[in-house]
This record gives sequence, C-alpha cells and structure tokens, in this order.
Amino acid sequence: MTSLLRGAALITGAGSGIGQATALAFARYGARQLALCDIRPDAIAQTTQKLKDHHKDLDILSLDVDTSCEADVDHAVEHTAKHFGRLNIAVNNAGINGKAASSDQLEFEDWRKTMSTNLDGVWLCQRAEIRQMLKQEPLELGPRDGRGIIVNVASMLGLVAASPSTPAVAYTASKHGVMGLTKTDAVMYAPRGIRINAVCPGYIATPLLGAVGADGVLARQLEKVPQNRFGSVEEF
Repeated sequence: MTSLLRGAALITGAGSGIGQATALAFARYGARQLALCDIRPDAIAQTTQKLKDHHKDLDILSLDVDTSCEADVDHAVEHTAKHFGRLNIAVNNAGINGKAASSDQLEFEDWRKTMSTNLDGVWLCQRAEIRQMLKQEPLELGPRDGRGIIVNVASMLGLVAASPSTPAVAYTASKHGVMGLTKTDAVMYAPRGIRINAVCPGYIATPLLGAVGADGVLARQLEKVPQNRFGSVEEF
C-alpha cells in the first residue's frame, strides 16, 4: 500500500468522519503530502492537529472548500498541484444527508441542496482532478503505472433503494448518480492512466450518521445489521 501512496493526496470532507479517518490512514501508510479540504476551517484544524500529533514530517495543505462551488474546487486542485508539484490521489468524500423525505414530501430546494453537494460537488472535484492528472506524466508503479487515482465515496444507497421506513429519495438518487459518474469516467480515462473507483459504505458511525438519529431512525436501521452495530471509520 505504501507504494500506492507516494506523492500528494487530496481529501474532501477531511474535517471529520470518513474523511478524517482517510487522512489518518494515508499518513499511517506513508503519504507525506496531504491537502485537506472542508467547508469548516475549524474541523480541518482539528484533523491537522491529530495528524501532527503522530507524524511530524507531514506537509499539510489546509483548504477551505465548498465542493458545490466551481471556483472553490478549481482553486483547491490547482493550489494542491502547485504546492506539491502534482496530484497523485484524490478522495472525493464530502457529502450531506439532506432532508430525508419521499418525493411527494420533498421540496425542490431540498432536492437541489442535496444534489449540489453530493453529485454536482463530486463531479466538479472529479473534473478538476482529471484535468490536472491529464497534464502529468505517468508514475512508474509497475502494473499500476498511471497519472493518478480518484476514489469517490458513494454509499450502499448508490446500489439499492432506501427503505420506505426511512425515505431518502434525494440522497439515494445523488449516490446512484455518483456511481454512474464513476463508472462512466472510469472507462473513459483508464486508457489514459487515471484509475477511478467508488466505495459504497453502509452505516458508519460518523457525525453525518448522528444527524439522522431523530425519531428512532437509527434504532430501526440497527435492527437490519447482522452484527447489531454500526461500522467504524477505521474499518472503512
């Protein structure tokens, strides 16, 4: 894994949850150049401090980024490449739950808010990352030679429908969109040395999960988990 983590890695939503755990794991396995992106500067500062507490030799770039904003995203990727010399790995993790509702109960404003972050944001990030990686010479990593790696954090709800007991039409549609985006661009850019994949976590114990804990929602979901517990960010 260490050889795959050579060079600079950019992580969105790095202030907490899966994004923060990804940054810590990357550092543990040898990444020394990290661009941490989040819409919350205080959260990035906390992740940065956790990293520096255990790894004194890291070069960390902290970026205040709203991934639904084209200018923010383009600046973040450009600044990362300029600071580190290239962009090797990108993890597009930033996302929101949005309003949990069925279609007849959902307002267009709520739909667009979820799509703007979860789908538009991932596409904006991926587009900027692809554009940067296409400018780069391939690295020699044996069978994994390439210009860069992109990982999109989707969801199990990018593969299946949400339960009627916990309607989440906007979130589910947005994550299905991420899967379609990932598959399409993976095929498009693999011949040009850019590897694009998605991961689809189930219920992971993060602040995002806690935000949907009202009205016994989490208790009902926990009943469906064979181990009777939610996953941890470290397991993911």
